[in-house]
Amino acid sequence: MLPSEDRRPRTPWTNFNDADAAFDKIVPHKTTVADLKDLGFDPHATPNVRIITYLDIINRFLPNNSLKLDDLQPDVRACIESKDCCHAYEINLDITNNKRYGSVVLDIFGFNKKTHVTGWSYRALIIVKDEVVTYKLRAGEPNVNKYERKTKPLGPFQELDNLLWKIPGM
Repeated sequence: MLPSEDRRPRTPWTNFNDADAAFDKIVPHKTTVADLKDLGFDPHATPNVRIITYLDIINRFLPNNSLKLDDLQPDVRACIESKDCCHAYEINLDITNNKRYGSVVLDIFGFNKKTHVTGWSYRALIIVKDEVVTYKLRAGEPNVNKYERKTKPLGPFQELDNLLWKIPGM
């Protein structure tokens, strides 16, 4: 009786291992942009693959003044220095299933909402310079399995304090 939510962006990979296996086939200084298309990392054909510029790469790898260009991995540094000859593909996948459980009455009136979240997430950054992959980086969570609980002791009346401040003269 409680609502559930299934969040699945379109992707050629059905699970974390599939995405990771495709990523493992990318070989820096050998894999071309055409090869990336065959592996499913084509921003023009594959949803959720974003093209970012060297300026975005600077923000990602040099977020503050404590890091210097010389501190970066040589291929990342070469990309930033080549400016317009370099870009990157960014993949952010969050595949989750949110299933609410518990008391229907307490959930509907906002007193106690319990959710079980399952799924997986995958993040990848592929730097391309002159149509050849020069650097790759990945992260992710192969097995998302967590419980969330939102409790409002006053239920729907919990939000009334915000309404009182909006009433003129109060």
